[in-house]
Amino acid sequence: MANMKQPRFKQSRRLGLNVCGHPKAMDRAQKGTSRADKKLSEYGRQLLEKQRLRAYYGVMEKQFTKYVKMAKKSPDQTGHALVKLLETRLDNIVYRAGFASSIRQARQMVVHGHILVNNKKVDIPSYIISVGDIITLKEKSKSVELFKNKFESNLLNTLPYLTKDESNMSVKLERMPNREEIPIEIEDQLVVEYYSKAM
Repeated sequence: MANMKQPRFKQSRRLGLNVCGHPKAMDRAQKGTSRADKKLSEYGRQLLEKQRLRAYYGVMEKQFTKYVKMAKKSPDQTGHALVKLLETRLDNIVYRAGFASSIRQARQMVVHGHILVNNKKVDIPSYIISVGDIITLKEKSKSVELFKNKFESNLLNTLPYLTKDESNMSVKLERMPNREEIPIEIEDQLVVEYYSKAM
């Protein structure tokens, strides 16, 4: 399974944005080290936003291009549809649920078979979660202190489109997220403009 393996903090500093979600990721960032600090052409700005969005969700270029094509077929604005697609990937929902401290860790949990979707094991990180789906740890994994502690410490950190159930250690996608509710700092329109030239 291909994935993005470069150092997370270095990547965040290079892109000028905390794309890994770690509170210390930008501590060593200095003015002039980020590509965002340089004067960029319109194409350069579009490319940077595309790289930032890919880095947020840890998606490789080939798969990312597929998501863009899917988003273009949506009745929603293409940029908004793209972000919503990425947001509803299984690995991301596992991360948002609080089972993992990063998307990388969430992806590893999915691949290793710790996650159930509607009581069925799903080990594909890119699996798209539908409204009403319930994501939980498999019974054996609920006793793992690391997973349990992470979930319990993140109970109050809830997004409006997700509902957490403490007793069952589960999370439900109640509805599709609105773009403004998704906590990422990306100008998605620039990403769409980049691909309108590249495709």
